[in-house]
Amino acid sequence: MRALVALCALALASPTLAEDRAPWRAVDVETGQIRDIDGLEQLARDFPESGSVRLRLLQPLIAAGEVGKALETLEWLYDRGYVFSDAAQAQIPKLIEGVDAGRIAERLIAEAEVIEASAIIAILPAEAGLTESVVKDPRTNTLAVTSQSGNSIWQYTSPDEHAQIDFGEGHSFSGIVYRPVLDQLWASVSGVPNPFNAEQPAAGLMSLCMELECSQQLIVIDSQAKSMNDLVAATDGTLYASDSIGGGVYRLGNGSKSLEPVVKPGTFRSPQGLAVSEDGARLYVSDYRYGIAIVDLETFEVSRLTSDIPLLLDGVDGLWRYGNELIAVQNGSSPMRIGAFILSEDGNRVVSHRILEQAHSEWTEPLSGSIDEGSLIYVGNGQWDRFVEGRLADGKQAIPTEIRRLPLSPTPH
Repeated sequence: MRALVALCALALASPTLAEDRAPWRAVDVETGQIRDIDGLEQLARDFPESGSVRLRLLQPLIAAGEVGKALETLEWLYDRGYVFSDAAQAQIPKLIEGVDAGRIAERLIAEAEVIEASAIIAILPAEAGLTESVVKDPRTNTLAVTSQSGNSIWQYTSPDEHAQIDFGEGHSFSGIVYRPVLDQLWASVSGVPNPFNAEQPAAGLMSLCMELECSQQLIVIDSQAKSMNDLVAATDGTLYASDSIGGGVYRLGNGSKSLEPVVKPGTFRSPQGLAVSEDGARLYVSDYRYGIAIVDLETFEVSRLTSDIPLLLDGVDGLWRYGNELIAVQNGSSPMRIGAFILSEDGNRVVSHRILEQAHSEWTEPLSGSIDEGSLIYVGNGQWDRFVEGRLADGKQAIPTEIRRLPLSPTPH
């Protein structure tokens, strides 16, 4: 019966033709304030692969005594592998009155399957602070790690050879990539001086010179950007960056000295990871609470990635293309996992899924990174729970950063 329900839901949610693209509904702060059942049910129809929306819907359904719909929502989450905390699993049966606890338990996964496949390849000292992403610099074979709290980039060669490159106050680094066309490292940066408004810090992209004797860094900002986050380099050298607060996406063309809006602010609630299709025609953008969008890089039309199978596509922080797959770090779901979404030939749908790592016992929160020689290298113990606005919270201490390597086999087509 559960499989039949999932199949019916799939038939209603998926486009009727493979070449059709599902529309993307613009989302913003106000969208997150929707609390009524009708509004949330419409949001669930607009974003049928979002577990966050279903979880928001569950509470008002229970409060309104909509037992049948509440059980359907629990079953929907069950089919997609969602695991409630121990406290929630104990509380939910008490909230749904008149239903045997056993029936509710059938819709709750007891615990997550633990899949541990990565290995630690580097450890940075606690002084690195709130690190966010990592890339291997092919010119030196060193790891470059961004620090949001330390105004710095850390270089790691070996346990006995690592160093902090301090860029000074007002350089909160997030994403980092190697730009092969220009043979440069670039990072997304926030909190830098704003020539358009001295009272409002700016955000943008910055070329990184990691040598002490290098000339001045190049910083390219945009007056509308609020907080530059993830970053990806296309094969032609174009950089794409997400504004996680402003809700837009920007690009920096090869040889350009100005950022161009690709997706206007307010289209996404919290855009995070980015991946460019193999032909360079489209950009995949993960919106943390709502799913994965597809941006046509010729028309700038925004559509939504759909799934042919029951799957959660929200909660994605890091996102990368690997052959015909999208590799996703889902730290906004439960359990936290790293998976591979196998795409259809037209790139509009997910047709299969591989879980590469899940509920790792040594994770705090897996964050971003980069793909290197068939593996994902990533920050394995994010410290967002220890920092507030880039500073250590009262009573908290920073811990050493663990960089992990996760094989991505099988080899993509």
